[in-house]
Amino acid sequence: MSTITDTKPAFDFKAATERLRGIAVKTPLQYNVHLSRRYNCNVYLKREDLQVVRSYKLRGAYNLIKSLPQEQLQKGVVCASAGNHAQGFAYSCNKLNVKGVVFMPVITPNQKINQTKMFGENNIEIKLVGDNYDECAAAAKEFTKANDKIFVHPFDDLRVIEGQATVGVEVLEELDTVDYLFVPVGGGGLASGIGSYFKTYSPKTKIIGVEPEGAP
Repeated sequence: MSTITDTKPAFDFKAATERLRGIAVKTPLQYNVHLSRRYNCNVYLKREDLQVVRSYKLRGAYNLIKSLPQEQLQKGVVCASAGNHAQGFAYSCNKLNVKGVVFMPVITPNQKINQTKMFGENNIEIKLVGDNYDECAAAAKEFTKANDKIFVHPFDDLRVIEGQATVGVEVLEELDTVDYLFVPVGGGGLASGIGSYFKTYSPKTKIIGVEPEGAP
């Protein structure tokens, strides 16, 4: 499985876009009148909240799983998540008819568990383990190794980053010039993907990473 290395990553943005065609929704890039007037510029919002699983996480999970050789897919895949990644992972497993195991912390709200079950249907199994994400992720990785499966990381994988980059591909398909691009940063998968794509195809764009002040 691809992992982050010190060498320059070999991203294939076109291949990722093709893999996601018909799977991920090409979400609208909407002009926001209120913010544009407030800041005296043209502000557009990329509406990934309208994605089929309500977030961009589907893009990376599907791109990675779809990229795996058939012999690895037959062994099954595993993820650890309390929300969006789990739902994107589950949806991907269902679409590709791959057996997946989702590890979620014991404290995960029932709504998120039920959403994950809905998207994955009979292709996923949910295990509630640990009091927090770190404990849950550690158990998931141990399970993955013990059962010779593939771990689908929420951000720390080249194919996941490549899939998230398709958000940036869609932005540049609609806007020729982007002066500033504001990207939320959690694990860094989305920022890494979009940053790599814009560095190649729109190098003059200034990318600003954004985190919550109270929870950086």
